[in-house]
Amino acid sequence: MKKNIAEKKIIFFVTIILITSSMPLTLSMINEAKTPGTFNGYILFCPMGSTTTYLIDTTGNVRHTWPSSSIPNYSVYAYENGSIVRTTDDNKGVEIIDWNGTVVWQFEYYSTQHMLHHDIKPLPNGNILMIAYDYKTFEEAIEAGLNPSSGGVTPDQIIEVRPTGPTTGDIVWEWHAWDHLIQDFDPTKENYGVVADHPELIDINYGLGGWDWNHMNSIDYNEEFDQILLSVHTFSEVWVIDHSTTTEAASGHTGGRSGKGGDLLYRWGNPAAYRAGTPSDQKFFGQHDASWIDPGCPGAGDILVFNNGFERPEGPYSSVDEIVPPVNDTGHYFLEPGSSYKPDKQVWVYTAKNPTDLHSVWFSGAQRLPSGNTLICSGQSGYFFEVTPNNQIVWNYTNPYPDPQNNLVFKIRYYTTGFPFTSDLNCEGSLKWTKIPPGSTQTGTFTVKNIGESHSLLDWTIESYPTWGTWTFTPSNGTGLTPEMGMITVDVTVTAPDKKNKDFTGEIKIVNSQDNTDFNILPISLSTPINKPFIFNGTVLERLLHAFPLLRKLFHDSTIISSVRSSGSEEPRKKNPIDIVRTHANTLAQYMSNNDSFKGYTLFSPEYSRYSYLMNNNKIIVHSWKSNYTDCLGNYLLENGNLVRMVLPGVNPTFLGGGISGRVEVDEGMT
Repeated sequence: MKKNIAEKKIIFFVTIILITSSMPLTLSMINEAKTPGTFNGYILFCPMGSTTTYLIDTTGNVRHTWPSSSIPNYSVYAYENGSIVRTTDDNKGVEIIDWNGTVVWQFEYYSTQHMLHHDIKPLPNGNILMIAYDYKTFEEAIEAGLNPSSGGVTPDQIIEVRPTGPTTGDIVWEWHAWDHLIQDFDPTKENYGVVADHPELIDINYGLGGWDWNHMNSIDYNEEFDQILLSVHTFSEVWVIDHSTTTEAASGHTGGRSGKGGDLLYRWGNPAAYRAGTPSDQKFFGQHDASWIDPGCPGAGDILVFNNGFERPEGPYSSVDEIVPPVNDTGHYFLEPGSSYKPDKQVWVYTAKNPTDLHSVWFSGAQRLPSGNTLICSGQSGYFFEVTPNNQIVWNYTNPYPDPQNNLVFKIRYYTTGFPFTSDLNCEGSLKWTKIPPGSTQTGTFTVKNIGESHSLLDWTIESYPTWGTWTFTPSNGTGLTPEMGMITVDVTVTAPDKKNKDFTGEIKIVNSQDNTDFNILPISLSTPINKPFIFNGTVLERLLHAFPLLRKLFHDSTIISSVRSSGSEEPRKKNPIDIVRTHANTLAQYMSNNDSFKGYTLFSPEYSRYSYLMNNNKIIVHSWKSNYTDCLGNYLLENGNLVRMVLPGVNPTFLGGGISGRVEVDEGMT
């Protein structure tokens, strides 16, 4: 009798642990209240799932948009005349769109030899720097000293394009990583040497290898030194190269202001990449958006990076890091022979109070503001925020476009009011309702103000609003509004749709009746109650049973009832707890297919991760699978809960219609 009581107590205790451990882990950022920013300017961004580029002010209101027929891949920048330059989907090209939304230039750089990707940088002379893949055959890689077990490499190149016509451009300068290789694997090759003696060269046998060997994800330009800064994701380094060279000199080791041709002038973040350190010396971990801090900003000339934290030894969190490069007034970088490039550590680092609250596995960026504060984009969650030098958050905004569940942003750019983003109309307000009973009536407000010249007259109207629900606005338009009259309040009433367990999003567009290019967009969200399932955390149970043999014996001597469906049967069946772990993925598959409340799950695998994740529409990870391979080209969830991952083969990839052939492996749920 006492034994049974003891067993029940232990089982009850473990059950409590399992319930608490099954609480979902959120990927979203800390939920600060949105407050007006301390900066006086605008933020430009293009959501990765949208064809529209947005310009918002410090209150989060949309002040201008640029339409496109393409989603971005991935960056966007603004010109002083109000035009934007942005990448296009399929890694094919770049386009310039004027203030009125007209595409005035399109350029493609896409073939079996090369393909654009990630980032661009407009130059002061009107040209544009672009990052591209520089495809090489397996035979070419072996001839360059590659260890054949690496399976081939695809390096990166940089091109500078001068627009010449609506769809044409001349490549006036280029640089190829392939021209600056060293290796100590094959002594019969010309580039054989001592890697540690040549930090200016790139070890072809360093890193993961594969089709995306360098994975450069950002590019910046320093006009004072005529240099280019590159973020090299797979090396966890930033590189600086000379742009003052000719293309011919850029392919060699002499020439340009530096006298070093196209060799690396500076590198930092992971000295093990050039045999000047060990993994314990690594500072960057899969970083993005490396940029020089602009003149006129505190820290001007320093390098700022969003340090994603990929495989960071201290744990999964991101940071924003600032370093002071050892450069003199002429743009030359100091390196003590036999050591790694300075500095020894960052001069400033931002992390969340609870470090894991800021963790963007991919994308993201940061920019120093003239005030000394730093603007940060956590791209995975579409969360923008401003921090002081003392790491205090003073402004934040969550991107709602194209919808809150699909709001990823590669990076953002801040522009001052010196740009021609002028308007007379200004609207402010937040319309967000949560856990609203279906069919109920809700109210809210926003304000309209004329911010134009003194005594000017503004006519305005509400041009559009969501098609879901029943809406009324009081007033819905106005005439003769002057700056001296201050703001007027618009009362909003909406009858919620008669649907349960739904999220509704949309926007209200308010337009200046005298100038339809002057408008504001206010995002809207409304949700009716959602009942979330209890998801049994089999991983924790499996670990507990492994750690405590007595506990394992108690459970194995028992049986519990699982309602997980067996194939072809709806009847409950007795199952061992370990069997429950192995059918957990099947349970999720049943949820997805049979319950409308769970539509919208996202299955994804971060870059260079062995894990695949299943995320619900609240951005909560509900399940994960671990693979033996890091490169993943696609994830597919089968009806039985097994995961199919397409991974890169161990040979040079074959390109078929722009796609990449791969090996298929099957991970059986939690096994």
